[in-house]
Amino acid sequence: MPGDAPYEGHNPVLVILLILIGIIATPWLAIRAVVLLVRAGIKRTTHALLKGAAALAWAGAIGMYTWGVLHLFFLDERGQAEACREALGPGRSMLLDGYEPSFIPLRFGCHIEGGQTYEAAIPGYVNPAAGVFTVTAAALTGFAVRSRNQHEETNT
Repeated sequence: MPGDAPYEGHNPVLVILLILIGIIATPWLAIRAVVLLVRAGIKRTTHALLKGAAALAWAGAIGMYTWGVLHLFFLDERGQAEACREALGPGRSMLLDGYEPSFIPLRFGCHIEGGQTYEAAIPGYVNPAAGVFTVTAAALTGFAVRSRNQHEETNT
């Protein structure tokens, strides 16, 4: 948390940019995944199936992250204070001394005197779900690349 701006939240320009990217990329990847999976059913190849599954997992990862960023988009200064009041409860809300925003992992933290930070505003399932989708997507992408390389080696 920077000392000169302890109550500064996420960069609004970056929030809007991430939302735009997510709103475009998520449906595009989902449609691409469906097309690839239909082709995989026709071709009956492991490589085509892995490509489709990877695209679907990437759509899930980007979609879940975008869902979390949308929560930030609708969080103005008053909303930030209210989210912290809810997260901290009536007894500790008076101890609030700043915000700790982060894009990776996506979070909006309410920092209180004494050094503790409490999560607010972003649903608790967003980061775990986005993480699982991302790890799955990366693994499937790696398997798809490996499958393609093995296929090319056997055809050469």
